[in-house]
Amino acid sequence: MKKTLRWMMGAAVLAVAVMVASCSDDDNPEPGNDGDFVVNRDDLKGEINSGEVVLDEGTYKLTGALVVKEGAKLTIKPGVTIEATALPANQFAAVRFIGISRGAKIDVQGTATDPVVFTAAEKKPGAWGGLVLCGAAPINKGETAQSEVGDLAYGGSNASDNSGSIKYLRIEYSGYSYNDEKEFNGLSFFGVGSGTVVENVQIHEGSDDGFEWFGGTVNAKNLVVTNFSAEFVGDDLFDWTEGWVGTGENWYGVRTNDGNRGIEADNNSNNHTATPVSNPTIKNLTLIGNGEGGEPQALKLRVGTKAAFENVVLSNWATGFDVEHDEGVAFVGDGSLKATRVKFDNVTTKAKGKKTDGTAADVMAIFTEDNTATGAGAGTAKPEWANGWTVGLD
Repeated sequence: MKKTLRWMMGAAVLAVAVMVASCSDDDNPEPGNDGDFVVNRDDLKGEINSGEVVLDEGTYKLTGALVVKEGAKLTIKPGVTIEATALPANQFAAVRFIGISRGAKIDVQGTATDPVVFTAAEKKPGAWGGLVLCGAAPINKGETAQSEVGDLAYGGSNASDNSGSIKYLRIEYSGYSYNDEKEFNGLSFFGVGSGTVVENVQIHEGSDDGFEWFGGTVNAKNLVVTNFSAEFVGDDLFDWTEGWVGTGENWYGVRTNDGNRGIEADNNSNNHTATPVSNPTIKNLTLIGNGEGGEPQALKLRVGTKAAFENVVLSNWATGFDVEHDEGVAFVGDGSLKATRVKFDNVTTKAKGKKTDGTAADVMAIFTEDNTATGAGAGTAKPEWANGWTVGLD
């Protein structure tokens, strides 16, 4: 009886210990991997097919494409750096980029004092691919499509699709070019849904567009694009096409080289009236150019895009608003392509328009002026929300 009692008491203690350990593990999970992907800090590449992979601290060397497949998740802890190694000559199959497939998730957990950084060993624009994010939200290129880089499927009917969360991320030296037709951006959104969180992201010294939206409904807050390299000029700071209908808040873009526009905005180049029609709302926007160099339009609005801009500062551009094609001209007329509270600083031509047949159109109604506009927060100066985690602005 005593032996039985002692055994029962021991078993009870053991059961309590197991329960405590289990609760502790659930409440404070250790970083790691619950799928079949093996993390190698010096050789990070391959496909994450299941479970969650956690990159918990320090630097990881990106040596090829890292693609998160449907049902899997990539989590990146504060302060982690992913550095793309140099690409050997003519090895296109080994291009370094990070791709999040439709149905997969990414969770970038940077902070203002400890951002996550995606960079390259070669400190020059175009050294690696950047981040490609795919979702199942509507696009106007068809029900679904393949991303122009990475060949990942995107698009669908789920406007609230969730591809994860990206907070306090800096992407440097991106924009690798396959050829004249295919170039990576800094951060590409392919059919990404509104359930996805995107806040506090900088694209620094990229060779193609900073941010580009290919349809979808995702919202994006506190974005920075900086292009200063004289040797490698960038493309547009911000770009959208294929029916993007999300919102943007607090966007700050600056280039000092002969790159392209502040914003290049399209609906669909093959069918200007394709639905859903691109129609984002952008609040608190600052775009700074270098005067007459490159393609010096602050905003190029064409092939049928709509948009609403509010509280805008445009500085150092040859042209403020450049509207093209009959659809865009008509949208200015009915108010569905409109900018309110715009401050122009050293902008030669505030607005100009051109119909589809090439004749000039009056689009001066696209804007209302307000010299008290603050743009991204501080006019042409660095906004306060960009302190601590961005580079190149001090």
